[in-house]
Amino acid sequence: MKSSRSAIEQKVHALPELRFEDQQLTSFSGLIIFQKLFEQLDLKSRLRDCFRHWSVTPIFGPWRVVLLLVVHLLLGYRQLRHMAYYADDPFVLRLLGITQVPDVSTVSRTLAAMDSASVEQLQRLVSAWVLTRLKQLGLQRVTLDFDGSVIGTGRYAEGTAVGFNRKKKGQRSYYPLFCTVAQTGQVLAILHRSGNVHDANGAQAFIAQCIEQVRTALPSVIVEVRMDSAFFSDDIVSMLDQQGIEYTISVPFERFTILKQHIEAQRQWQRFDADSEYVELQWKPKSWRQTHRFLLVRRRSKIQHKEPVQLDLFIPHEYGYEFKVVLTNKPLTAAKVVAFHNGRGSQEGIFAELKTQSQMDYVPTRTWCGNQVYLLAAVLAHNLTRELHIRVREPVRKTQPKRPALWDFEQLDTLRKRIVQRAGRLIRPQGKLTLSMSANKAVQNDLLHILSNLENAA
Repeated sequence: MKSSRSAIEQKVHALPELRFEDQQLTSFSGLIIFQKLFEQLDLKSRLRDCFRHWSVTPIFGPWRVVLLLVVHLLLGYRQLRHMAYYADDPFVLRLLGITQVPDVSTVSRTLAAMDSASVEQLQRLVSAWVLTRLKQLGLQRVTLDFDGSVIGTGRYAEGTAVGFNRKKKGQRSYYPLFCTVAQTGQVLAILHRSGNVHDANGAQAFIAQCIEQVRTALPSVIVEVRMDSAFFSDDIVSMLDQQGIEYTISVPFERFTILKQHIEAQRQWQRFDADSEYVELQWKPKSWRQTHRFLLVRRRSKIQHKEPVQLDLFIPHEYGYEFKVVLTNKPLTAAKVVAFHNGRGSQEGIFAELKTQSQMDYVPTRTWCGNQVYLLAAVLAHNLTRELHIRVREPVRKTQPKRPALWDFEQLDTLRKRIVQRAGRLIRPQGKLTLSMSANKAVQNDLLHILSNLENAA
């Protein structure tokens, strides 16, 4: 329909007078979808159970502070002092079940008082929800990715240390190890560590624990694991073989110059796609117990190598190619093994979203356990967003060689801008509580669609 210029344009001269009144206005009407999700998951009750061991529970108990942190992160705020910007929002208060938001000092003291038992219970809760979701999906395979991510801080905090940091040298940091599930893009478990440890520090026990959790919850599922070269060790590989776990692990050239010599001496390569070739090798390092299947892969690359020539002592070099070696026990063709292993890059996307959308890289307190609880709150916010998406939408793909997520997940920031950050007013016409919003057709359709699907998924 064509409109006239006079019907579109209007003259604007005066600035409106400002008036600040309590009108039960909310800036986050879209939180109603999370209120529904929290009810279905019984979030408040299950968080309360994580802190039953506390002998004295203040008015703003630890479970409520954790819930506040989850909502704080879902809204997109970072520092604790930013709570002041939504402290009077009526819908946020209803979602939390309180009449006022606690002071920043109260939240800080509660985090400082957290203990290892609280962290352990929250860890179990995070894992339990992910495993419940995997049960409901009825998958034949579950793919676990293991890797660490640096969480830096400009101040001292208990347990931080100066470790290797390519971008911010000398910065104190934590270096937690994550186990993520490729099919759902959720975090299954976390091993919190100081920033000066090697990637594999404590990894073997952590990997075994995660595998046991999955196998206990899903006895018939096939568990497969992907890891980078930091986890390349005889102990970890032997443990995975003994448990019958399928795996792929990157191999570090720097520790095995014989592999470099093997590649440089190789004259016959087998092609598995237009740009990639491979050679299969049954080999074992001298100190290892048995031989394993190694795939030596080279890929055409247009990237110009500008590193110092001395690095060629450790890394194979040939103009126009880049090289890697993958250790595996998967009974698949080389092309499918390499595709499967390359799929672990999706975990970096999860880390990026956790840091940019859920503020995982913020260190709010000086205590070890308090910072672990905050990290778990960030993971909860991420996992809850993924759970919401899984409940309201159908998967867009089946299991593929690279094991991408079964859904095309929206980032949390996209969900905030589209639905959560919507103005509204809480009113009571004829005594019935009503959330009144602007009549935006797109928002209305999305919101009603999500609530309807959540109702059907219950």
